[in-house]
Amino acid sequence: MLERLFQLKAHNTTVRTELLAGVTTFLAMAYILFVNPSILGETGMDKGAVFVATCLAAAIGSAIMGLIANYPIALAPGMGLNAFFTYTVVLHMGHTWQAALGAVFLSALMFFLLSIFRIREWIINSIPLELRSGIAAGIGLFLALIALQGAGIVVDNPATLVGLGDLTKPGPILAVLGFFLIVALEARRVTGAVLIGILAVTVAAIALGITPFGGVVSMPPSLAPTFLQLDIKAALDIGLVSVIFAFLFVDLFDNSGTLIGVAKRAGLMRADGHLPKMGRALIADSTAAMFGSLLGTSTTTSYIESAAGVSAGGRTGLTAVVVAVLFLLALFFAPLAGSVPAFATAPALLFIAVLMASGLAEIEWSDLTTATPVLITALAMPLTYSIANGIAFGFISWTAIKLLSGRSRDLNAALIILSILFVIKLGWFNA
Repeated sequence: MLERLFQLKAHNTTVRTELLAGVTTFLAMAYILFVNPSILGETGMDKGAVFVATCLAAAIGSAIMGLIANYPIALAPGMGLNAFFTYTVVLHMGHTWQAALGAVFLSALMFFLLSIFRIREWIINSIPLELRSGIAAGIGLFLALIALQGAGIVVDNPATLVGLGDLTKPGPILAVLGFFLIVALEARRVTGAVLIGILAVTVAAIALGITPFGGVVSMPPSLAPTFLQLDIKAALDIGLVSVIFAFLFVDLFDNSGTLIGVAKRAGLMRADGHLPKMGRALIADSTAAMFGSLLGTSTTTSYIESAAGVSAGGRTGLTAVVVAVLFLLALFFAPLAGSVPAFATAPALLFIAVLMASGLAEIEWSDLTTATPVLITALAMPLTYSIANGIAFGFISWTAIKLLSGRSRDLNAALIILSILFVIKLGWFNA
């Protein structure tokens, strides 16, 4: 049955190899079980329900990817998108988390339609690679700011906006040590480095009496507080249009980049650069995101950590299905997730920020007409506390600078139209 479903022999792999690859991928991305409830919980959402929604969304998404596309790529609620959901849409813009879930559903529905009608390729090809790198780096810097705040290392200051926190407190100290541990383990290629870092800081906090211990295993909490609580009507408010677009835009490029990167490493990409079953993979991803919003979590997306499983030999969808099963088993570890303090998840966020900001290395800094919009994009996200604003500033500055510099050949219809729409949005509908 497994051979018929996943074509193991054709991909030169075995059931044992795929099982090992699935476990490896799960360990590499299991940190989301602790980080996602911590972030979304700040909106007022029930953390126990978010934990269950995270497990189920990851399980459903990974299973769909494995069974429909037969790719060794796992899915879970995306980093950056969950931060945008909480800190920009709900806490900064003042929308309810129910409306934010509605925006996630609508963006996933749009992603699904784009994948069905194959418009995705046109959009992807219309956006310069450098601008995409700037968006990824900006999300990384945004996550870094959130991580430093959560650790108590960066605090608000009425005179300078931000300032240094009290580094003599145990929270910041443990967060710094946890970050160093994650980086060191990752440098040594230890599987599950991020997860180990989170658990190490949590154990230390519990041992020092800083954080109460809630246990390890229990029956899963109720999903009722978040299940089908999305408010689609509120999400159609004019103020949320750019939010829906931002969810769609980030998910679109994050997904495409992840699929191409992991597939390339797995040898699934053809010599001409074409990725077979790309449409199926994107349909699986958008379907998972819709399911996630119904369950009560931010956008579900493909995880670059799937590359860890590919490195362990994973070549088929069986790897993703194994990850799905492990996320279902994780449902019974809710008490452990509830024991993880914010300063224990902060090192994980900061490490993800480092990975995302590395995209700036691909920029040709000698070309000011390219470097300037990229830097504006990256800086605008943390400084305005909004991924959507960063994307808007990036598009507008790219178009304006290229036009004024006589480099109109670097522009296309999509860039110009989107830039005009962003100007209208920021000028007239930003409130």
